[in-house]
Amino acid sequence: MRLNVPELPAGEPVVTVILDATRTSESGDQTVLGRWADLRRQLHKQGIDGALLAAIDDTVSRPTWLSGPHGRVVVAAGSRVYLDRSLAAPPGVDRAVVGDAPHAFALARVADCGVRYLMVTVDRAGADLSLHDTTDLQATREQHSVEGDHDELAKPQLGPLAHKRIENRAEDSWERNAEVVATEIDRVVAERRPELLLLTGDLRAVSLVRADLGQSAREILSEVEGGARTEGVNNRALDAAVGAALDEFRDRRREAALDHLRQEQGRDGAAVSGVEDVVEVLRRGQVAELVITEEVAGPPSAIAQRLLWVGPGALELALTRSDLTDLGVTEPTELRADLAIGRAALEQGAGITVADAESVTLVDGVGAILRWNDASTPGETAYTRSTDRSRA
Repeated sequence: MRLNVPELPAGEPVVTVILDATRTSESGDQTVLGRWADLRRQLHKQGIDGALLAAIDDTVSRPTWLSGPHGRVVVAAGSRVYLDRSLAAPPGVDRAVVGDAPHAFALARVADCGVRYLMVTVDRAGADLSLHDTTDLQATREQHSVEGDHDELAKPQLGPLAHKRIENRAEDSWERNAEVVATEIDRVVAERRPELLLLTGDLRAVSLVRADLGQSAREILSEVEGGARTEGVNNRALDAAVGAALDEFRDRRREAALDHLRQEQGRDGAAVSGVEDVVEVLRRGQVAELVITEEVAGPPSAIAQRLLWVGPGALELALTRSDLTDLGVTEPTELRADLAIGRAALEQGAGITVADAESVTLVDGVGAILRWNDASTPGETAYTRSTDRSRA
């Protein structure tokens, strides 16, 4: 799963905050600020300057306006916040991590929750369109309407011949208006690249618009019942239907990566498992997709107690100090395994998929799908090429 990695100033320490943002009572905002205050003191002790802490103060003090248990991920550097996203569930523990890059596993959590989708509500006259990002707490919803230019919408009760003529004109108006709506949907899909298109509204209009959509829009289309451009919509039922469609999309997206991993494992192909082998292929720049279990994603991460040796370069990582000195790294240092592995994955542009431990077999809860492998790849005996052409 591709990560949303913000562009950050070079040479500045990067702070990633993973926080339980759940409001537990009417004074819940103060509870959340209290959690942040504990992390803030830790960051101050680590030498993070006041300007950066003040920027995070300002962000965390803004309510998420989300109900129920949820988490928040903030990435900041220099004197500003570059990413502010919600998590569907609060973290097991609150964490503030300082490094030269964002905490990759936190970004993976955000990516797993996040869906960028276009919601379109149609009737026989036009449509309302709105772009959404399910995790972006600072985004302003983009929305606009489009109306067809044909207004013969009703079929009046007249004599047989007159009725037939007006009925035909009404059908023609509906079809022309649907073409206008479909053209606008295609434009937005091409320009804004949503992952999912949700279409709802008048059933006849939905059918007509669907038939006129281009291929790109049809490929990401999911229909949702219960929407309308008029008053009287059951918003609770519509929200539930949208939520179900988003959950189904997340499951499909996650399963696509896991199915690829299983296929490669099944034929002893371009995949490895376990911290030792994953470290080796990360150092060689072979990883297309890192796969980690919920327990490894954390926080707390199941591999956080394990230390790896790293150099100044993100791909300079190893199990032992001597492994790195043999490669010419003069002053290796130790770093938590979750941070070192995530840092190397970001450096080579790898995606990260978070999986339920029961859904896939992974030694140490860590695995990787590879861009390529050869005879020297851990666990491999013959050269093969990954089927993931898009990442090769």
